Amino acid sequence: MEVNVGDVVMPGDVVRDIATINKKETIILGPGLRREADTVFAYKAGILKKTDPAVYYVDSYQKRYVPNRGENVLGIVTQKSSDIFKVDIGASEQASLSYLAFEGATKKNRPDIQVGDLVFAKLLVASKDMEPELVCVDSHGKEKKLGALSSNGMLFTCSLSLIRKILNHNSPLFNTLSHSQAFEVAAGMNGRVWVRARTVHETIAVANAILAAEYAAPNEIKKLCSAIEKTLLLTQAGNDN
Repeated sequence: MEVNVGDVVMPGDVVRDIATINKKETIILGPGLRREADTVFAYKAGILKKTDPAVYYVDSYQKRYVPNRGENVLGIVTQKSSDIFKVDIGASEQASLSYLAFEGATKKNRPDIQVGDLVFAKLLVASKDMEPELVCVDSHGKEKKLGALSSNGMLFTCSLSLIRKILNHNSPLFNTLSHSQAFEVAAGMNGRVWVRARTVHETIAVANAILAAEYAAPNEIKKLCSAIEKTLLLTQAGNDN
């Protein structure tokens, strides 16, 4: 059965839009799709979606993460050795993170990472035949937003579909929240989110807003953020009294 973007796909369906597209255009296959020769098949059940310029993926509800190269993930350091860290990213096996995969790291200047610490990293290697490998720098060796995260923040998990939703550039969630709240957030494609705001109440409020956005339409998200802002103002007024 051949399907198009926007259709519900089942494992084994042939994706017609990709199979017949101009071969000169660079196509990126995301989660849920696999290429065999010149044909692209779906191997997950969900809705076929496309983002510009030509990124195709299957939007499905799932909580178990399957590593994909180039994705940013939130991991918990579980082991520490002389050369590498072992990091739990919520996949079927742990990922490795070299101590040299941090900005400015050398044999003498090693990052201060301990077991139990949170790291925001990028998947450098993700293959069914190889152990996942992480880095905390970009292609230019710069950390930017990657690296160790503060223990003062709050970590929680959510569905992978919610992560894709809030990271979509069309999502109004973070822009709306930032009008009234000052906060930091790191969202990993493995369904983990780290949030830190000015107070514990504000941190919890931002986390609740993210979780509540899963089934909310764009116009409902703005109303949701306004309601949370009013609740925080009432809480602050009560504390002041």
